[in-house]
Amino acid sequence: MSDTTHLLIPYAASASEGCQQAQQGLALPHLDRLLARLSPDPAHSDRGEETSFSAPHERAQARAMGLPTEDGRIPWAAWHRHQQGPSTDGEAWAFVTPCQWQVSTDHVTLRDPQQLGLDEASSRALLAIVSPWFAEDGITLHYDQPTRWLASGPLFAGLATASLDRVLLRDVRAWMPDAKQARTLHRLHSEMQMLLYTHAFNDERSARGLPVVNSFWVHGAGTLPQPAPLPKTPAPALPTPLRDAALREDWRAWAQAWAALDAGPVADLLRQAEAGARVQLTLCGERNVMAFHTATRSLTQRLQGLFKPQRFTDLRDKL
Repeated sequence: MSDTTHLLIPYAASASEGCQQAQQGLALPHLDRLLARLSPDPAHSDRGEETSFSAPHERAQARAMGLPTEDGRIPWAAWHRHQQGPSTDGEAWAFVTPCQWQVSTDHVTLRDPQQLGLDEASSRALLAIVSPWFAEDGITLHYDQPTRWLASGPLFAGLATASLDRVLLRDVRAWMPDAKQARTLHRLHSEMQMLLYTHAFNDERSARGLPVVNSFWVHGAGTLPQPAPLPKTPAPALPTPLRDAALREDWRAWAQAWAALDAGPVADLLRQAEAGARVQLTLCGERNVMAFHTATRSLTQRLQGLFKPQRFTDLRDKL
């Protein structure tokens, strides 16, 4: 396995107007110095769209781990199950996240599941309520975390699903899986909303001032290749403060998180690069992945890096 240190930064930039304004006074001196030392890494870069089901940082992470990177078909759930120990035996798996769909006149917004206040006991109680309905369609649910269950069933083989990062706090209708391929899931969504609308589980939550749970989101579906892939490099460090602020569209907090990231992990990576260590930096926006690494550079490239270094301000609009 390679000894390269890899820093993968999600939501490094956004085309949103608020983000554009937040970038105006943003100084990232360590990042600019690091970029001036590194070379582009086309093999680990890619282009996508804001409508891609798999977010750029998820594609980059999957590539680093040796997982398939086809849009919406990165088998995160099968990989997670494999990491737990049991053999997946070529089964198709998916994550199922219990959540609240907030319905208004022109939007159906998926609220942040972390704000539901689900603990293990309440999550397991909800799982017991809905499991029989899923089982009727050949889907077996397994508890994993309070806001995330595992599901297995033939339905998830080859099913393209939008990651939670794509749909969080957005209108779910733009991110639903293909209606023909996922007819069963669309029906289950309707059934769960009817089941949970007047269920005692939600009556009790409302009485305690907690948000109701009225739906679910399927993501990370697919089948793990056999044999399971072995990563060629250590898993990249993946800081989340930028992501958390960007999903909330809190661009002031996003700029503050970038400054802290620059002074911390980015500065650490720069020191390693200056000491001669092999490093890799991956910047991800909402569309594209841009990767950089330490590589032997020609005299022309070194001079260009000295007199016309690449800076983040030159790159951010390309993310």
